[in-house]
Amino acid sequence: MTLWVGVLLASALVYSWKLLGHLIPERFVRNPSIQSLAALLTVAMLAGLVGIQTFVSAEGITLDARAAALAVAAVLFYLRVPFIFVVIAAAAVASLLRMWL
Repeated sequence: MTLWVGVLLASALVYSWKLLGHLIPERFVRNPSIQSLAALLTVAMLAGLVGIQTFVSAEGITLDARAAALAVAAVLFYLRVPFIFVVIAAAAVASLLRMWL
């Protein structure tokens, strides 16, 4: 199987799950416990993705410029800095650390 066949197959499968979501009865979707579970699962999946992309490399668990950039971004988000400035600051920290280390 080539790369493009895999990409197209994965895209079709993901789209089919989206279409199947429309078959779920409205009473399940409007259930408050289902809505809170969906919100918590979204946060958990995003946190897992950030953790994997930040701390894992081919050699194993690493602490490098990505971890420092994430820490700067977390502090700036805590201080309610606008998103674009958080991105610029985190990118600047990561690039400066990579340049110096």
